[in-house]
Amino acid sequence: MKSLFRNTPLFSLTLAIFGFAFFLSGYTSAQAQGNIGFERSRGRDMLKTIKDDIKKNYYDPNFRGIDLEARFKTADEKIQQANSLNQIFSIIAQALLDFDDSHTFFMPPSRSDSIEYGWQMQAIGDQCYVIAVKPGSDAEAKGLKPGDRVLSVGGFKPSRELIWKINYLFYSLRPTPVLPVVVQTPAGEQRQLELAAKITRGKRVLDVTGKDGGSDLMDLIRESEMESRLNRHRQVTLSNGVMIWKMPQFDLDESQVADLMDRVKKQESLILDLRGNGGGYVKTLEWLTGHFFDKDVKIADVQARKEAKPHIAKTKGDKIFKGKLVVLIDSQSGSAAELFARVIQLEKRGVVIGDRSAGAVMRSRRYSHEHGTDVVVPYGASVTDADMIMADGKSLERVGVTPDELLLPTAADLAANRDPVLARAAETLGLKLPADKAGSFFPIEWKK
Repeated sequence: MKSLFRNTPLFSLTLAIFGFAFFLSGYTSAQAQGNIGFERSRGRDMLKTIKDDIKKNYYDPNFRGIDLEARFKTADEKIQQANSLNQIFSIIAQALLDFDDSHTFFMPPSRSDSIEYGWQMQAIGDQCYVIAVKPGSDAEAKGLKPGDRVLSVGGFKPSRELIWKINYLFYSLRPTPVLPVVVQTPAGEQRQLELAAKITRGKRVLDVTGKDGGSDLMDLIRESEMESRLNRHRQVTLSNGVMIWKMPQFDLDESQVADLMDRVKKQESLILDLRGNGGGYVKTLEWLTGHFFDKDVKIADVQARKEAKPHIAKTKGDKIFKGKLVVLIDSQSGSAAELFARVIQLEKRGVVIGDRSAGAVMRSRRYSHEHGTDVVVPYGASVTDADMIMADGKSLERVGVTPDELLLPTAADLAANRDPVLARAAETLGLKLPADKAGSFFPIEWKK
């Protein structure tokens, strides 16, 4: 299914469970160092396959001015000189990042060990802040707190445009057991911290055939279920007929959208919280949008290599939601979330409140591959296959959606777990909601 999605691209083994019926290998750095010649050869094969994906499917036949053959030839030469698995992955990743395209990136093989740094950061306005710290983590023990301003991560200065690449680097391409971070407290104190990650050791080879009694397969299914729980849709009904829908991503099928909207239609007003929503499937966007308009609405015109057609949301007729609508966005709202918010603005259907969105709005398709026979290593690439042009003739890529009301939480709000944006949304609907109570509705959850 074609998608409008750009979150941190952590390529999980669970994506491949039901497509493979053989042994699945996870990578380790020690493995690569012990047989670097083989890893170089495998890396070159991956690079060639991904180049072919781009050559056949990238939306711009001129590749945005990039000399595709020369660029990948240079990357191939670098891989032949690489001395580690991390270098190989980074070389392949950089070849795609050079497109400066929010939806074109390398999905490296999953590693056998998983890593968690125990804290999260986000761009708020033009600065980057810690928004959550996991209880019991080394980050908590070292005194990192929500509301601290992040000045440096692993030697990189985070910015609105760079944050996703920093996450991509340290989670997917180059995980590190200790991450150096420089922060500034709300009081102005600058601190340099060495934050130890939690590393969970995994098996180097997983049997997903069931021949081991199904143990490995069940572990992968449990991991998938955990991800689903952390990314579930949550709804809260307040007084005065106001419902809040925390929508983490556009991942629902048509019947699921209808079921959730049936609950919404029983209320007078909806606050659709798309903060942190990195996007999702085109069809989910179309189905959801159709529940808010009494006519068919054009979401955007598709500009692709071999097609030029509009994405249309078909009205649900007499089943639409006719109440008041407030949409919340922030710097992590991307792709489908941005398109939805902008359609609401252009059609004057509701009010958008929060921070400027990510400006990561393209349509892409993910291409999955595997290397090997008995021992198989899955990898892939996300390749942009279309630009999306709004009804006003403009693209949101690198621009984002500017809210009707720009409202940012302060460092003090983050430290006290207050949500002034949600509180303001409720206020526009005639409901008094204290910011501290608003901050308690949808707490950040962590893997156990």
